[in-house]
Amino acid sequence: MSQQRQTGLSRRRLLASGAAGTSLLLAGCTGGGESGSTDDGGSSEDGGADPTLYFAQVKGPLDMDPVVINDVPSGQIAGQIFDGLYEYGTDVSIQPKIAADMPTVEREGTRYIVPIREGATFHNGDPVTADDVVHTMTAPVDEQTENASEVNMIDTAEAVDETTVQFDLKYPYGAFTTAMVRNVVNADVRRDDPEAYNQDPVGSGPFQLVEWEPENYATVERWDDYWDTDSRPAVAGIEFDPIEEQTTRVTELETGNVDVIETIPPQLYETVEGNQNAQITESPGVGYYYLAFNCANGPTSDPRVREAVDYCFSMDQAIENFVEPSGVRQYSPYPASISEEWEFPVDEWASIPHDQDIETAQSLFEEAGVSTDYEWRIIVPPDDMREQIGITIGDGLQNAGFENVQVQRLDWGTFIQTYQSDEGPNSEDAYNMYTLGWSGSPDPDAFAYYLLSQQTNGVTNGTFHGYDEASEMLTQARESADYETRRERYIDATTQLLEARVHLPAYNLNNSYGVRNAVDGFSAHPIATEVQVATDHTTVSVSR
Repeated sequence: MSQQRQTGLSRRRLLASGAAGTSLLLAGCTGGGESGSTDDGGSSEDGGADPTLYFAQVKGPLDMDPVVINDVPSGQIAGQIFDGLYEYGTDVSIQPKIAADMPTVEREGTRYIVPIREGATFHNGDPVTADDVVHTMTAPVDEQTENASEVNMIDTAEAVDETTVQFDLKYPYGAFTTAMVRNVVNADVRRDDPEAYNQDPVGSGPFQLVEWEPENYATVERWDDYWDTDSRPAVAGIEFDPIEEQTTRVTELETGNVDVIETIPPQLYETVEGNQNAQITESPGVGYYYLAFNCANGPTSDPRVREAVDYCFSMDQAIENFVEPSGVRQYSPYPASISEEWEFPVDEWASIPHDQDIETAQSLFEEAGVSTDYEWRIIVPPDDMREQIGITIGDGLQNAGFENVQVQRLDWGTFIQTYQSDEGPNSEDAYNMYTLGWSGSPDPDAFAYYLLSQQTNGVTNGTFHGYDEASEMLTQARESADYETRRERYIDATTQLLEARVHLPAYNLNNSYGVRNAVDGFSAHPIATEVQVATDHTTVSVSR
């Protein structure tokens, strides 16, 4: 192991601690600073090889296999290792990548014929074929993964030949082109051992994974034999390190230990903006942050109690206090870009009461028979904004007369296990409420069906609300390619579920990044998983 690699590993371990004092420990370390020392990429001020880009994530990756990836950090890294069948451009427009062209649509929207590009290869030299695409699109269902609902509209998938794939759908799914924005896996390698593939993936993207530790760091290095000569990277590699503590992230940017940080906390916007060596790039995200209830058991299974909780505090005030200017208030599961395109009645949804009214809350609690000695449990992930929302709700419950209110901040692994486990949806001991966020694609189905339908299972469906009529309408919307039919179903179902307070919508974050001036070409994308470093329209470089 080289001295450079040893230094890099030491640096990762320091970053992984997430402690407030980490920046002091890192001040003299080799990393993404402005010094001329040589790092893993061999960069130096006097002209050496291309440098490494140091990227600070909010949390570490959980998986590397696109078939099972269900979190943003993992998706950000996998996007460097894999090429998609289709991919996003600089905005939410979709363009071919492994596909040679946009699909041909037949049989009233139930058949999609996709031509596969010739000449694309995986890191191990295997050509990317139609069989790889078929496996990519069918494995989530075949293996019963949490991502199954994203592709479960496929009835059959067939490799017509090595360069043609035919998808026959169970129904005319209007968002299927968006569903095909998926990273293509190497079928032959993955079939042999999916678990091993998750640890050591073989992709066809511009970078190769060289080192990673789940929930911690990951390092990718440029693949010099990348098949797409128009999209070859200008950096030698990218080191992804989690820095959960937001002040530390900003400090690491200021000192030059990292080149890019994601998610600028609201109280530190001015700090980053005032840094002469860095700037902020941001874009309204295609996302949704919310409070969810345990609708299966406990007092929150009663809609009167959920309404009472809504009256215990002001979500508007909480967002103003703890989120702005990092994000904006959101009154439905749909980000503004989707609501505008689909002409959803946002003003009507915003008129559902959200102002604090303790007397009304107390009356509803009493009507529902909830004793003031009840022990409430609100769980939140390790995120300051979402924790503050939880604390605000807890304070509201105390103002309503409840003395036993626990707001518990859990690490990401424990949080996910708690709200998606068998005990989560089925036991009030696990939680009464939780705060969570979701990053979707630019179609209502990515939010309505995955988060609110009773037809889905997995991490996105911890509420189990039991509103079968609304759930059926979301299914009808999903199974139609007609815009007006879909729009009507989304409006009716969403209105019913919002009035029932299955979720309390909270906010949508801007996808914001602090970027050192030494970095050229990096910009925020509306899709949170999109960290575009080497594409046919973006080439990020670092000079130091």
